Amino acid sequence: QVQLVESGGGLVQPGGSLRLSCAASGFTLDYYAIGWFRQAPGKEREGVSYISSGDVRIDYADSVKGRFTISRDHAKNTVYLQMNSLKPEDTAVYYCAANFDSHYWWIPDEYNYWGQGTQVTVSS
Repeated sequence: QVQLVESGGGLVQPGGSLRLSCAASGFTLDYYAIGWFRQAPGKEREGVSYISSGDVRIDYADSVKGRFTISRDHAKNTVYLQMNSLKPEDTAVYYCAANFDSHYWWIPDEYNYWGQGTQVTVSS
């Protein structure tokens, strides 16, 4: 059974850090591109970051460039999203998604497999 499971969310103060994990079971993440998305209440799902298969291409939304870092641990079959200098506007449910490499990585319909999401709340 193909499954993605996110973890690492929580409540953090502005300026703080969190590291989200996206662990896969039932398939090997190495062969897939992974996108991180987020969705705040009343807003559309937004692409945050992307890592292609083979880690050839890495990309970020402008709103998180310089603050977030995506990485892959091949041995653990896990992709991470390190989030630093968090802001209240980063508050959302964060999802990871997997599919084959895509030029349009920020479009949710490009992905076939999704995790259940993990809540990130940035508040003092």
